Amino acid sequence: MSGNRQSTLLVMIAALFCHASLVHANDSVAEIGTGGLVLGRTDAVRMDSEDLFISMDAVRVAYRFTNTTAEDVETIVAFPMPDIDFAPEANIAIPQYEADNFLGFTVEVDGASITPQLQQRAFAAGRDVTDLLTGAGLPLQPWTQAGQTALAALTPEQITMLAAEGAVIISEYDDGSGWKKVAEPTWTLKSSYWWRMVFPAGKTISVKHDYTPSLGGTVQVTFLRANSDADQQIADYKRRFCMDDDFIDSVERKAGQPQEGVNYSESRVQYVLRTGSNWAQAIGDFKLTVDKGSPDNLVSFCGEDVKKTGPTTFEMRKTDFWPYDDLNILFIVKGAM
Repeated sequence: MSGNRQSTLLVMIAALFCHASLVHANDSVAEIGTGGLVLGRTDAVRMDSEDLFISMDAVRVAYRFTNTTAEDVETIVAFPMPDIDFAPEANIAIPQYEADNFLGFTVEVDGASITPQLQQRAFAAGRDVTDLLTGAGLPLQPWTQAGQTALAALTPEQITMLAAEGAVIISEYDDGSGWKKVAEPTWTLKSSYWWRMVFPAGKTISVKHDYTPSLGGTVQVTFLRANSDADQQIADYKRRFCMDDDFIDSVERKAGQPQEGVNYSESRVQYVLRTGSNWAQAIGDFKLTVDKGSPDNLVSFCGEDVKKTGPTTFEMRKTDFWPYDDLNILFIVKGAM
């Protein structure tokens, strides 16, 4: 479905894309999928409703849960942060690259803010290398200024040891003062916020959380028919974002004709919906709102019975909803050159 048929890492810090994302020379950055809350599968807790709002700037989710049993249920609830792969060719969008909480995640239960615990571990070559990295004085987030400083301060012996363990690769360069060896990270960071929560017997509680999405994209539209690889890109985007011919024609009319001082770019958000299938029953009332940000922008995503509810918003509602597929959203964004 097209949301608007009428009109819609690290190579030692290269440059910044919009929303503080890291980019390479091809002017493209990849989104990392993030979803909602997770708890172990349970027959006691039912998700009555999920109200999901997604834009390029924010993801907001409001849930209502009911404990359908006569006993309190205490369990751990988690919010898995997206895995971040620090392979040298990685090219990913990190909204707040200097923070442990790099998505700006916040949560409240029945209107009261809570402070969840953050767990982070690093893995390389299928092994947990967290202690190895911290023992070498490295933070687990090498994209930060502190991480860059720590990598640059490694001794040749430390670099050799970490490379032997598969945690870094060695790059060599001559900056005019002689050849130097530098370590580039190759580990994957796994992060999760979690907290203990009691679902009172026979009671309904509300949980809300929000965060900044990882916003992938390109500085120009990549599937214009004039491009040499347009057919392949269009086929991929039709599969991922359910683009139809009307949407493609709208993009061609806007972005295919050069306009002085105007540029159209792509932004992408991936939302992991399938975590919502881990409850006692189907989601009773599911509501999705997608906001494209400006009437001049275009948006496309896969959905059923989507309705335009405002100049920039689109809504899908489902009852007794089992989410079997994740959600990918494509924004075509008008901006100044």
